[in-house]
Amino acid sequence: MEQPADDGGVAAKNPDSDYIKGVECMKTQPKSILIAILTAAIASSFGWAADQTKITAMNPRGIQPEIRKIPMAMRPASLDGKTVYMVDTKYPNTKPFVEELFAALKAKYPKVIWVLREKYAGYMDDDPKLWKEIKDKGACAIVLLGH
Repeated sequence: MEQPADDGGVAAKNPDSDYIKGVECMKTQPKSILIAILTAAIASSFGWAADQTKITAMNPRGIQPEIRKIPMAMRPASLDGKTVYMVDTKYPNTKPFVEELFAALKAKYPKVIWVLREKYAGYMDDDPKLWKEIKDKGACAIVLLGH
């Protein structure tokens, strides 16, 4: 046996009654959400919701050595008669640029002795022989890194 509707028979006459009930539910839903947020905020401020356990994390890099600061070299008053090394680190597709820069500097500063050297390997690899040559024979160096 069917139960009579509590809405005074409006549901039987109005097919949109489910829609109306949904709208009424949506009107009360923001209030419920607001109450839940406020309750959570109050609970967390009193420490009810959070455990006060302390977590210790280790640095995966370990203990790093102190950084050794090396001051910049003194700047000479003039480069006339001095040897300047240009070091190409062989960054991809920069050879034409390096050669053009070398030629331009050589033309603009003819009293400077310009030496163009290629590094033994790439940028990240050390070249102790080249660095020793520059320290022994050169006044300074321009190391070209690319980009």
